[in-house]
Amino acid sequence: MATVDLTQFHKTFFEESLEGLDAMEAALLALDSGSTDHELVHTIFRAAHSIKGGAATFGFADVAAFTHVAESLLEEVRSERRGVDAELIDLLLRSVDCLRAMLARSSSGQPAADADSEALRGELLRLASGEAVAAPAAAAPGVASATGWAIRFVALPHLLQTGNDPLRLFRELEQLGRLEVRRAFVLDSAPARLAELDPSQCHLGWELRLHGAVARGDVDAVFDWLDGDCELVIESLPGETSATAADPVAMAAPATAPVPAAAPPPACETATVSAASGEGSSIRVDIDKVDALINMMGELVITQSMLSDIGENFRPSQLERLREGLLQLERTTRELQESVMRIRMLPIGSVFNRFPRLVRDLERKLGKQVRLELHGEHTELDKTVLEKIGDPLVHLVRNAIDHGLELPAQRKAAGKPETGTLRLNAYHEGGNIVVQISDDGAGLNRAAIMAKAQQRGLLGAGEEPSDAEVAELIFQPGFSTAAQATDLSGRGVGMDVVRRNVRDLGGSVGVKSEVGKGSVFTIALPLTLAIIDGLVTAVGEERYIVPLTSIVESLRLGAEAVRRIAGGGEVFHFRGEYLPLMRLHRAFGCADAVTEIERGIVVVIEDAGRRVGLLVDDLLGQQQAVIKSLEKHYRRVQGVSGATILSDGSVALIVDVGGVVRLGLRAKAA
Repeated sequence: MATVDLTQFHKTFFEESLEGLDAMEAALLALDSGSTDHELVHTIFRAAHSIKGGAATFGFADVAAFTHVAESLLEEVRSERRGVDAELIDLLLRSVDCLRAMLARSSSGQPAADADSEALRGELLRLASGEAVAAPAAAAPGVASATGWAIRFVALPHLLQTGNDPLRLFRELEQLGRLEVRRAFVLDSAPARLAELDPSQCHLGWELRLHGAVARGDVDAVFDWLDGDCELVIESLPGETSATAADPVAMAAPATAPVPAAAPPPACETATVSAASGEGSSIRVDIDKVDALINMMGELVITQSMLSDIGENFRPSQLERLREGLLQLERTTRELQESVMRIRMLPIGSVFNRFPRLVRDLERKLGKQVRLELHGEHTELDKTVLEKIGDPLVHLVRNAIDHGLELPAQRKAAGKPETGTLRLNAYHEGGNIVVQISDDGAGLNRAAIMAKAQQRGLLGAGEEPSDAEVAELIFQPGFSTAAQATDLSGRGVGMDVVRRNVRDLGGSVGVKSEVGKGSVFTIALPLTLAIIDGLVTAVGEERYIVPLTSIVESLRLGAEAVRRIAGGGEVFHFRGEYLPLMRLHRAFGCADAVTEIERGIVVVIEDAGRRVGLLVDDLLGQQQAVIKSLEKHYRRVQGVSGATILSDGSVALIVDVGGVVRLGLRAKAA
């Protein structure tokens, strides 16, 4: 019989396990907030049971053993033999973190269990059993025995009907160590006459010896799928120095012996496991999106068939029909493109969902009270953007709680509620998605920021910058006003990294703050990194595409409208303010370009509320641009975010609006 290769399903197992852990965490946090919904307990139990079953199926024995102990504890809660309290929730939340770390190690081919996970497993078991567990003399973590295990395995009559095979179990045990069958016996339930024997039933039992330094969790995992299908007793062989004590048990669930826990138990290191840790990432698509894509493909096939027929039997009288066919092809292609792009769109709620746990942990660590409000969780954006925006948002949330929100006593003295409010909101605006992180805390400390800026030479003595300019200082590399570095802040490697990461996604980040009332950080991101609507401009013999979402206005200027300033820069008056003027032919070294202001066209662009005028030769029209990475095929070019191929086959560069605006403002300030 051929052996089925289950490794092809590992990626799906990791994805579904991580989703299960997310569901467990969300339900635990809901219980922690005082909810009495019994369905939350069932949700937690079902997630743990699914992870245990999958881990056992695919050979991740340590994960299965750990989850089995957690499941046993949850079963007590589900059957109302144990109440829900803060100690239980804390322990289970730590277990969720630990399982994430174990899955991360398993996905990279490393052993899942370590000293921390075994200690936490022991703590779960102690709480489930109510018994103290003695620490071992000198056993290595996770190593069960120097001599092995005695196993008594008795199959219940219906075992074969559940798809289980004792011989398969024995083969799995042989992979762990040297297996010895001491005795096989027939049960009293067996028919007295051979003719009465039902081949679908099993009436056998075995006494086994498994020799070698085998982890108890690995032995448990072999029998994990036999829940209620056998009687099982597992005992350590005499003379061993074990990390687990003998734990004979008749099987209603797989036998799991106690493991030692350190006191106090070390926290299991939190890690993330990517569902893409194999050959590539994957995405789950709503069936409605797939149906729309199939419908568009059908329309495309019909149009292609019509055009082929016209091409084979073309007559001048069919010219109008050809024109209609091409228009239909254009419409269908556009709709097909939009359908494909919608497949990549995922709700930002998958990122927002990590914050209730983060806020809970931080408010306990810092002694603050925080109410988290989430809005716009169903707002969708491109999967690539979604995967990369998580870390910047985490940093902003941590900063808001650490720096922005005051301690309860301080808030009460200021006439505020003792509980601070942290709000995350996502919404669409034009061609962008906007994410706001706002708090009702103390706001930016203008005096402290200015003092630090003067100390670092960013501000001169006596300078009085505007509030907006002061806010911009916090994005300077290495800038921090914290009196001392902690594990949360004060090392000066935060806000500049946040801005750089957001800009790498083609987005922008800004902040508005009011002393005593709080701060609002606003991140604007493109909906997708794959396709943009752009304005094609000519500069000499070159073509540059400016994203439409960044264009404020295009206009012609007379030579007298432009003023030169110190340092060689140029500005022009636009709607009540002076904006810097950038000549793209100078910035990018284009030959044969228009140099006279009155002959060219100025395109006013905006990034994070700051505007710059770009002088180009001409506007050639609007076009959708499929973005190709310039950095991947050449190198990073300042002011350019990528390239695309135009309809005539030529290459056009896509203007990095944020980079160009920074260049223009720098020239104005020079």
